[in-house]
Amino acid sequence: QVMWNAAVHAEFVHDHADYGFEAPGVRFNWRTIKEKRDAYVRRLNDIYESNVKKAHIDIIRGYGKFTADPEPTIEVDGKKYTAPHILIATGGHPAVPSDSEIPGASLGMTSDGFFDLEELPRRSVVVGAGYIAVEMVGILSTLGSKSSLLIRHDKVA
Repeated sequence: QVMWNAAVHAEFVHDHADYGFEAPGVRFNWRTIKEKRDAYVRRLNDIYESNVKKAHIDIIRGYGKFTADPEPTIEVDGKKYTAPHILIATGGHPAVPSDSEIPGASLGMTSDGFFDLEELPRRSVVVGAGYIAVEMVGILSTLGSKSSLLIRHDKVA
């Protein structure tokens, strides 16, 4: 949301002259928004974790699996936990192709890497057709990166 809002502000700045505003020399600073966004995300994570603890919910981090026990039980890193209600937040990891599958694939990054960028890329290519890819290419483009969106699909034989 923070990056989307930054892009919206960039659009407003772009249109200022059409509405009679003179704003010469307006510059965008990627590092400033990155620092503020990262702090905002940390603050939100702390709030969510605090709310979970206030609700007397235990957070257990690790690799978990259900067991064959008669009661609802999971095992995480060798220790078993039983409770009437168990929520497993699976998380996920993107599948990154190898260079042998797609030459140059190792030069790319996943959407998670977007949040690690220390500078706005001069040029960017986003591969995908989902809402995250479309939003990301729009944000990058609006903030000043010459951006392209590639949509991949299987070839029909």
